Amino acid sequence: MSSLNLDDFTDLIERPDGGVRRDAEERRARQALPPGALGRLDELGEWLSAAQSAVPVRPVERPRVVLFAGDHGVAGLGVSARPAGSAATLVRSVLAGESPSAVLARRLDVPVRVVDMALDCDPAELPAEVAGHRVRRGSGRIDTEDALTADEAEQAVRAGMAVADEEADSGTDLVVLGDISVGGTTPAATLIAALCGTDASVVTGRGGEAIDDLAWMRKCAAVRDALRRARPVLGDQLELLAAVGGADLAAMTGFLLQCAVRRTPVILDGVVASAAALVAQRVAFRSPDWWLAGHDSGEPAQAKALDRMALEPLLTHGVKVGEGVGGLLALPLVRAAAALSAELPERKPTESGQEPTENGQEPTQSGEEPVGTGPGPATAAPGPDAPPAQ
Repeated sequence: MSSLNLDDFTDLIERPDGGVRRDAEERRARQALPPGALGRLDELGEWLSAAQSAVPVRPVERPRVVLFAGDHGVAGLGVSARPAGSAATLVRSVLAGESPSAVLARRLDVPVRVVDMALDCDPAELPAEVAGHRVRRGSGRIDTEDALTADEAEQAVRAGMAVADEEADSGTDLVVLGDISVGGTTPAATLIAALCGTDASVVTGRGGEAIDDLAWMRKCAAVRDALRRARPVLGDQLELLAAVGGADLAAMTGFLLQCAVRRTPVILDGVVASAAALVAQRVAFRSPDWWLAGHDSGEPAQAKALDRMALEPLLTHGVKVGEGVGGLLALPLVRAAAALSAELPERKPTESGQEPTENGQEPTQSGEEPVGTGPGPATAAPGPDAPPAQ
């Protein structure tokens, strides 16, 4: 019997401050640039204000990329273009600063944290700060066996919660959440199909490195078989993660829930992060209010998950590489929204002390439209002796 009760998160997680958001909207309405002129950037600035409980919004000064890493046994079926058990190679590339995510993070001056949850390698090969939370060596093959034991699933969720607390305590003010995995899109698709009640073929995509038709058929069959194992445990999210998730997915679920508790906003990267987010939403329905969808990767399962959570991607460039790249690409938009929301000037009041109307004219005392501003030419009202109109 697990000592971790995920239902507690329902009471622990509150929505971002609605009163602060209304204050941010009113402040935006007073700015010289008309509301709506910035499109979705207005909405982002107001969302961030509510998350921070601050008007004007504070700049995003200490973001962090957090990547949970793991190998998945199902990759041995040939469902990925990468060799099974090779996620450690991707981790080393990130740590060496050679991966796409590392290049972007360096350019944006954002630190990257990698957390090994289930890499299929000797933990001694990795830095202690990377391997310190590892639960096991590789997650189980979900089409025929559980990904994790019940104890391992709880340990992984708690590890994710601990990482979220560490980030909040260190002053991180926004997280880009991603994964480094081989075979990870298969359990992600399974979780999303199970929670959305859809078939394997609807959610099965081709992964970060596109697979051919035969590999896609193997992947679809693996998701189908895993779904049969998932449906009996849909009522318990911890059991679901143990059955068809994995250590990285379980940790990401715990991380997202605890970030919402700690009021830390998160940008979701790709389909694996979206799958963990969908599980977290099933645990605590308010939690998605703390997240942004960074981008649309083109994976069908991700689109299903985001639609279920009512999250609209910020970007639609079809970036499939994972590792937080899509989330990193969205980060400058969030920072731009914060800067514009905080720094655009408000309209200056007129000499009478009243704010100008939308067309820049001073309003009349009676509230009537000033002469000459109506839709037609200004004319004098007819007097009592004026001849009737012809």
